[in-house]
Amino acid sequence: MLTALDHVILAVGDLEVATRDMARLLGRSPSWRGEHPAMGTANTLFRLANTYVELLAPTGGGPVADMLRNRLASRGEGPAGLAFRTEDAAACFDAWKQAGLHPGEPTPGLGRDVDSGVFREWTNVHLPSEDTRGLLLFAIEHRTPMEVLPEAQPLLSEETSIGGLDHAVVQTRDPEAALDFYGKKLGLRVGLDREFPKWGSRLIFFRVGAVTLEVAARLEGGEAVAEGLPDAERDLLWGLSWRVADAEAAHARMRDAGLEVSDLRDGRKPGTYVYTVHAPTHGVPTLVKQPTPREA
Repeated sequence: MLTALDHVILAVGDLEVATRDMARLLGRSPSWRGEHPAMGTANTLFRLANTYVELLAPTGGGPVADMLRNRLASRGEGPAGLAFRTEDAAACFDAWKQAGLHPGEPTPGLGRDVDSGVFREWTNVHLPSEDTRGLLLFAIEHRTPMEVLPEAQPLLSEETSIGGLDHAVVQTRDPEAALDFYGKKLGLRVGLDREFPKWGSRLIFFRVGAVTLEVAARLEGGEAVAEGLPDAERDLLWGLSWRVADAEAAHARMRDAGLEVSDLRDGRKPGTYVYTVHAPTHGVPTLVKQPTPREA
């Protein structure tokens, strides 16, 4: 029922600052600037080749705004949720019920771009945190053509800009629970399930559309994969890895734009090049990757 990782939600405190920083990171202009008076929130969207990123900030009163403020107060800015695309929200609701999950009823949504005045419509199907091991996760059926949300245009060139999302990372203390949830219940394809003693971790790759969802777990005796996991019953949406066509050119652009970046280095997979963005990332551990021609 899930055809793509539709978008990743990042919780931010100051939307204008976060928008400028994301534009510098991606090397692209925003696709959409929206307001949601009923929810007390505002957002900025950057649509890439295989997904889009949503910066979401509280601006008024409402349950979503209250949830965001609580998250920002307790954990600060950072990755807040995953939205998977479906072509039929009602059928997705039924399939999730049959899989033993507890989805909420399909809920219509409406967004307006404050610059152009264009509207977008969608239907969401949310899963409770008890099903998702604490993550904000839902399915979205777009009711308006995707072209209404334009692709984020490069500020300099395609070669120096982020082209798409390579993978999103979820940290877990129970990889078997992750296999059951993402693999069996959500129906995502398992591309890799392997232990890496050298890194002290077990990695499970789920493929959906043109993006990988990486679930990482610490092996016994290995170093902690991430700090701050609440408990054994909850997972953590942790970091993002972005794709570029030319890592050297993108690295130079980001450095010139004032971002703090590591040196360019060989990736773990032969033929890949990677570097880390240290700041500003608004609480998102960030890796930039030039994949091998076969991966791309």
